[in-house]
Amino acid sequence: MQRFDGRVVIVTGAGSGIGEATARRFVAEGARVVLTDSVADKIDAVVASLPEERATAVVTDSSDYGQVAVMVQETVQRYGRLDVLVNNAGTITQGTVQDTSVEDWHRVIETDLSGVFYGTKAALEHLLESKGCIVNVSSVSGLAADWRMSAYNAAKGGVSNFTRAVALDHGKDGVRVNAVAPGFIWTVLTSDGEPHRLSDEFAGRIALGRGGLPEEVAAAITFLASDDARFITGVVLPVDGGTMASNGQPAQA
Repeated sequence: MQRFDGRVVIVTGAGSGIGEATARRFVAEGARVVLTDSVADKIDAVVASLPEERATAVVTDSSDYGQVAVMVQETVQRYGRLDVLVNNAGTITQGTVQDTSVEDWHRVIETDLSGVFYGTKAALEHLLESKGCIVNVSSVSGLAADWRMSAYNAAKGGVSNFTRAVALDHGKDGVRVNAVAPGFIWTVLTSDGEPHRLSDEFAGRIALGRGGLPEEVAAAITFLASDDARFITGVVLPVDGGTMASNGQPAQA
């Protein structure tokens, strides 16, 4: 399919995992994609494996509004337009409130939540012009809470409701805003060199009985960004193998 032929897309946090898979999917469907990450080597390696005329790397710290604004402006100057923004860059910290340092709290909130605001603010004038769309990457952790992840839960919960709010504000302007909420997805961070095998306890929480793949989240993101989803806005779509279908009680024998 070439659903994005002629369109220009920004994907933040595109150096690995969901961001990389999403950038690859957009390129495969005809888009010209700007990949951002705070680590140059990561996005350079991804871009080097893609068609030269379809992918560009721009080193950007998504927690720095100045850098984000410059990246968006460079994108529009290079390609003449912007059609899709995927706010994917994120980080995580674990621990109770007592365990979480103020520095870690700010790092997670600035990257995971403020970064979504920064990208949206910098891109919106161009998306209003193109009648484009935004897809944010939230999490099932933004729909319900986890043990020992209060900072991450706060940030992703903010992303989910920010998505709905911006969808309300700009729907009549022709800009759609949605989010995906991945569950357990196999990435470099989650696999840590181990085979793709979940513990029985973890697998038992997922209706499909397995972890997801970055490409499966990318498929949902590109759907929401496409004209196939032209009457969908303000949605936070779980891509979680059925995790959120449960009320939390254990499976019955």
